[in-house]
Amino acid sequence: QVQLVETGGGLVQPGGSLRLSCAASGRSTSSYVMGWFRQAPGKERDFVAGIRRSGGSPYYADSAKGRFTISRDNAKNTVYLQMNSLKPEDTAVYYCAARGGSIVYTTPSEYDYWGQGTQVTVSS
Repeated sequence: QVQLVETGGGLVQPGGSLRLSCAASGRSTSSYVMGWFRQAPGKERDFVAGIRRSGGSPYYADSAKGRFTISRDNAKNTVYLQMNSLKPEDTAVYYCAARGGSIVYTTPSEYDYWGQGTQVTVSS
Protein backbone atom coordinates (compact mmCIF):
# COMPACT_ATOMS: atom_id res chain seq x y z
CA GLN A 1 0.00 0.00 0.00
CA VAL A 2 0.93 3.63 -0.37
CA GLN A 3 -0.21 6.73 1.48
CA LEU A 4 -0.40 10.02 -0.41
CA VAL A 5 -0.31 13.55 0.95
CA GLU A 6 -0.83 16.60 -1.25
CA THR A 7 0.54 20.04 -0.43
CA GLY A 8 0.98 23.32 -2.21
CA GLY A 9 -2.56 24.50 -2.72
CA GLY A 10 -3.72 27.99 -1.91
CA LEU A 11 -5.20 31.22 -3.19
CA VAL A 12 -3.68 32.68 -6.34
CA GLN A 13 -4.68 35.45 -8.72
CA PRO A 14 -5.65 34.68 -12.32
CA GLY A 15 -2.53 34.26 -14.40
CA GLY A 16 -0.51 33.10 -11.43
CA SER A 17 1.25 29.82 -10.73
CA LEU A 18 1.25 27.11 -8.12
CA ARG A 19 3.18 23.90 -7.70
CA LEU A 20 1.43 21.01 -6.04
CA SER A 21 3.38 18.18 -4.47
CA CYS A 22 2.26 14.67 -3.66
CA ALA A 23 4.45 12.85 -1.17
CA ALA A 24 4.14 9.11 -0.90
CA SER A 25 4.95 6.81 1.98
CA GLY A 26 4.65 3.12 2.56
CA ARG A 27 5.86 2.06 -0.84
CA SER A 28 7.96 3.65 -3.54
CA THR A 29 6.13 5.74 -6.12
CA SER A 30 8.24 3.98 -8.75
CA SER A 31 5.77 1.11 -8.39
CA TYR A 32 2.82 3.20 -9.52
CA VAL A 33 1.37 5.20 -12.30
CA MET A 34 0.52 8.56 -10.77
CA GLY A 35 -2.28 10.93 -11.61
CA TRP A 36 -3.69 14.29 -10.63
CA PHE A 37 -7.42 14.87 -10.54
CA ARG A 38 -9.57 17.77 -9.47
CA GLN A 39 -13.08 18.26 -8.22
CA ALA A 40 -15.00 21.50 -8.13
CA PRO A 41 -18.07 21.92 -5.90
CA GLY A 42 -21.06 20.10 -7.33
CA LYS A 43 -19.03 18.52 -10.11
CA GLU A 44 -17.46 15.17 -10.79
CA ARG A 45 -13.83 14.40 -10.17
CA ASP A 46 -11.93 15.03 -13.40
CA PHE A 47 -8.59 13.86 -14.67
CA VAL A 48 -5.93 16.55 -14.98
CA ALA A 49 -2.65 14.79 -15.73
CA GLY A 50 -0.94 11.44 -15.39
CA ILE A 51 2.55 10.04 -15.64
CA ARG A 52 4.00 6.59 -16.08
CA ARG A 53 6.26 4.91 -13.55
CA SER A 54 9.42 5.85 -15.43
CA GLY A 55 8.35 9.47 -15.80
CA GLY A 56 7.89 9.19 -19.53
CA SER A 57 4.83 9.92 -21.67
CA PRO A 58 2.94 12.38 -19.47
CA TYR A 59 -0.68 12.71 -20.45
CA TYR A 60 -2.87 15.76 -19.96
CA ALA A 61 -6.50 16.69 -20.09
CA ASP A 62 -7.24 19.26 -22.77
CA SER A 63 -7.84 21.84 -20.04
CA ALA A 64 -4.30 21.34 -18.75
CA LYS A 65 -2.32 21.14 -21.96
CA GLY A 66 0.19 23.92 -22.38
CA ARG A 67 -0.34 25.24 -18.84
CA PHE A 68 0.28 22.34 -16.45
CA THR A 69 3.27 20.04 -16.17
CA ILE A 70 3.34 16.77 -14.26
CA SER A 71 6.66 15.35 -13.13
CA ARG A 72 7.95 12.85 -10.65
CA ASP A 73 11.05 12.26 -8.58
CA ASN A 74 11.03 8.61 -7.61
CA ALA A 75 14.09 9.07 -5.44
CA LYS A 76 12.05 11.48 -3.31
CA ASN A 77 8.80 9.52 -3.66
CA THR A 78 7.14 12.70 -4.84
CA VAL A 79 5.02 13.73 -7.79
CA TYR A 80 4.51 17.34 -8.79
CA LEU A 81 2.00 19.36 -10.72
CA GLN A 82 3.27 22.72 -11.91
CA MET A 83 0.34 24.93 -12.80
CA ASN A 84 0.87 28.13 -14.76
CA SER A 85 -1.48 30.71 -16.26
CA LEU A 86 -4.15 29.73 -13.77
CA LYS A 87 -7.77 30.61 -14.47
CA PRO A 88 -10.76 30.92 -12.15
CA GLU A 89 -12.15 27.74 -13.68
CA ASP A 90 -9.13 25.87 -12.31
CA THR A 91 -10.54 26.37 -8.82
CA ALA A 92 -11.07 22.95 -7.25
CA VAL A 93 -9.75 20.46 -4.76
CA TYR A 94 -6.80 18.71 -6.37
CA TYR A 95 -6.15 15.07 -5.62
CA CYS A 96 -3.15 12.87 -6.18
CA ALA A 97 -3.81 9.23 -7.05
CA ALA A 98 -1.82 6.07 -7.66
CA ARG A 99 -2.49 2.87 -9.52
CA GLY A 100 -0.54 -0.25 -10.31
CA GLY A 101 0.23 -1.32 -13.86
CA SER A 102 1.77 0.77 -16.58
CA ILE A 103 -1.04 2.69 -18.23
CA VAL A 104 -2.28 6.15 -17.43
CA TYR A 105 -6.04 6.01 -17.11
CA THR A 106 -8.24 9.07 -16.97
CA THR A 107 -11.05 7.44 -14.98
CA PRO A 108 -10.92 7.88 -11.19
CA SER A 109 -12.19 4.36 -10.57
CA GLU A 110 -9.01 2.95 -12.14
CA TYR A 111 -6.89 4.36 -9.33
CA ASP A 112 -6.33 2.45 -6.11
CA TYR A 113 -4.95 5.05 -3.73
CA TRP A 114 -5.87 8.66 -3.10
CA GLY A 115 -4.65 11.58 -1.06
CA GLN A 116 -6.88 13.83 0.98
CA GLY A 117 -6.75 16.68 -1.53
CA THR A 118 -5.51 20.26 -1.49
CA GLN A 119 -7.63 23.30 -2.27
CA VAL A 120 -6.67 25.56 -5.17
CA THR A 121 -8.56 28.82 -5.49
CA VAL A 122 -7.97 31.16 -8.40
CA SER A 123 -9.52 34.53 -7.74
CA SER A 124 -8.73 38.22 -7.82
